[in-house]
Amino acid sequence: MVAGLLRDLSAAKSDRQSSLGYKRAASAVFDLEQPLERYVEAGGALRKIPHVGPKSERVALDVLRTGGSAYVEETIRASENADDVAKGRAVRTNFMSRARVVETLAAPADGAVAVSDYRGDLQMHSTWSDGRQTLEDIVEAGIERGYSFCGVTDHSYGLRIARGLSMEDLASEHREIDALNQRYAGRFRLLKWVEANIAVDGSIDMKPHELARLEFVVAAPHAGLRTTADQTERMVTAVRARGVHILGHPRGRHYSERLGIQADWQEVFAAAAEANVAVEIDGDPWRQDIDFELARGALAAGCLFALDSDAHSPPELRNAEVAVAHARLAGVPAERVINCWPLDRLMDWFADRG
Repeated sequence: MVAGLLRDLSAAKSDRQSSLGYKRAASAVFDLEQPLERYVEAGGALRKIPHVGPKSERVALDVLRTGGSAYVEETIRASENADDVAKGRAVRTNFMSRARVVETLAAPADGAVAVSDYRGDLQMHSTWSDGRQTLEDIVEAGIERGYSFCGVTDHSYGLRIARGLSMEDLASEHREIDALNQRYAGRFRLLKWVEANIAVDGSIDMKPHELARLEFVVAAPHAGLRTTADQTERMVTAVRARGVHILGHPRGRHYSERLGIQADWQEVFAAAAEANVAVEIDGDPWRQDIDFELARGALAAGCLFALDSDAHSPPELRNAEVAVAHARLAGVPAERVINCWPLDRLMDWFADRG
């Protein structure tokens, strides 16, 4: 709640520097490993938390004492941006702070997937597109986390804003992956994936023969994320497209910024289950897409799941834990999570769907 109120202050402020300061404070609080109460109980000053200044500390202490902040509400009422604040509040449903993720992973969840079941991350980005990690960085970070494989999902050429790869660049990236796989043989396997873009009509922005060059394909929406129009047909068309293996961050939502795609998700999940396409829980803290509530619906529909970090740098690989936490709250068993399968089973699944 504290992080949300700090984001509200950020949206309420017209001064750019003040707005950015509150946004940074919100991010710092959202990313804390322990609840704020424990910092106070231990006698720690909240201002020791990076980016948390006196006013942000005041908001946090108000919330801990009263469950809200009169200062925040008064600031919003006096602001010219009150409508923006209201819109931000409306799109923060079922987001988990880092502290809640840690708590969820530690709590008993009979039959649900656990971090110890996790064998490899299947969505991440390298310096070949919009990431800040080399392919070798990914290999080394994956090994350090105990993974046996990772899938590199640099963006396809249809998403130029994310430095999407041409087919020639993709071939060059694959040659580098081949060299790394030879060097790390028996220890780790880097898979040749791509994150293809789902167009507004549901088509995939790569041709069938191009998709066939990939070991796996994540298809995800990156446009039409703010419209209130129903987009069920778009998403059903995407999961039925030949060559698609994972429906990535299906809604395209973003914390305090947009709700994302609106659709009859039970119809989409039913289509995904029929097509044997896995539904992703994207663990990027600002995406958390799909969340545990929708994941329960996907589980009931018979879907497989992919629990991924969407990492753009090695430290972000821990985002996968956010995805696992949502899956645990939804009661998803490890058997239904493709990240938990041995590599040979994963490759067989790809071959069966080819």
